[in-house]
Amino acid sequence: MSETKVTPLPKSEVKIEFTVALEEAKPYLEEAVKDLTTAKPIPGFRPGKATYDDAKRAFGEMKILETALERIVRAFYVKTILSEGIDTIGSPHISVEQLVPGQPIKFTVIAPVEPKVTEFPDLSKCHVSIKPHAIKDEQVDDAIQEMRKMRRTEARVDRAATMEDLVLIDLEMRKDRVVLEGGVSRDYKVFLQENHYIPGFTKELEGIKAEEERTFFLPFPKEHYQKHLAGQQAEFIVKAKGVFALELPEVNDEFAKGVGIESVIKLREKLKENLVVEAEQKSQEAAEIELLEKVVDGAAFSEIPDLLVNEEVRRMLVELEQGVEEQGAKWQDYLSSIKKTMDELKMEFIPQAMRRIKAAIFIKALAKKENITTSEEEADKEVDRILTHIKPEDRETRERVSSPEYREYVAVQLRNRKTVEWLKGKCVG
Repeated sequence: MSETKVTPLPKSEVKIEFTVALEEAKPYLEEAVKDLTTAKPIPGFRPGKATYDDAKRAFGEMKILETALERIVRAFYVKTILSEGIDTIGSPHISVEQLVPGQPIKFTVIAPVEPKVTEFPDLSKCHVSIKPHAIKDEQVDDAIQEMRKMRRTEARVDRAATMEDLVLIDLEMRKDRVVLEGGVSRDYKVFLQENHYIPGFTKELEGIKAEEERTFFLPFPKEHYQKHLAGQQAEFIVKAKGVFALELPEVNDEFAKGVGIESVIKLREKLKENLVVEAEQKSQEAAEIELLEKVVDGAAFSEIPDLLVNEEVRRMLVELEQGVEEQGAKWQDYLSSIKKTMDELKMEFIPQAMRRIKAAIFIKALAKKENITTSEEEADKEVDRILTHIKPEDRETRERVSSPEYREYVAVQLRNRKTVEWLKGKCVG
């Protein structure tokens, strides 16, 4: 008869020792025979139709055991964790102690176990206040100014550039008379009143005229993402191809009608409403973050497996790398600029990774404790909503979103959102 021994280990791991009797392994051995005799049919038998004894003579009993081993391990492992209610995560480590013809099969599985909330916080002590944000007239003025910039026109002028103008240039950057990598730009627009260029760059272009050429030297900022250029002096060779006056539309009722609002007064009212909504959303997000930090700090957890921490740190690094590259920088240059190695970043991310993991564990446990679930109708409705935003010709994405696995992911996300809202209802005010 088969035997199973379950032993909890430190760091949220479990060791399961299996002794599988050959009689109970027989169905999996027969499946192995089918595989072997299908891949390499035995003379006189149709593919996959040879008997166990014939396969044993043809391939050897050890070959049958080796072929069946994966099925046996998987079947007995899954059966055990389900019957014992063990929530394992990730890939288990498997070691085979005995695989001998005529003898029981012995193997051991060591698997990370999903951490648990061992003590929930007192929610009466987790109160979080929404911090109100008053919207000032200056914020509305700034919003209107941004709208004016979006609708500005560029008119070519035959005069020297002022700091209110746009200058179209050809640019070449050199260091030690060598053109820098990526240092050549044609028809490059420079808005002289904006300040995101290398310090002093726009000032050097003040007063320039069309067809005029200028050469000047400026240092790259010390915090420049390209470490080999940070703080270094570079030569800038510029040829102006045109000077353009930036004309901003007047703020009047016609301006308001251009964005579908009947008057400037109504436009200002609408902008203020939008800013209020935006401020409230930010306040809600800040309160949610503060609340999750409070409940995580007030709860107690079982040990977090290294597997989860390493995976979360890896995810955080990927997010950071994507953000750096979206800004046009190179990952290695970024690491050089902050004077850190990948290993140093990983170590710095561990505390934040632990907090993120604990928050996810807490939300899942709270949902179970308070019986917060997602109905099939809710999940179906959300999947349908997502599908409306995917083009019909994008079959691959539509199939993925329609899959049972993705639907389960959606159901979990909806449940988590409902749980957070339940928690906010108890603690935010």
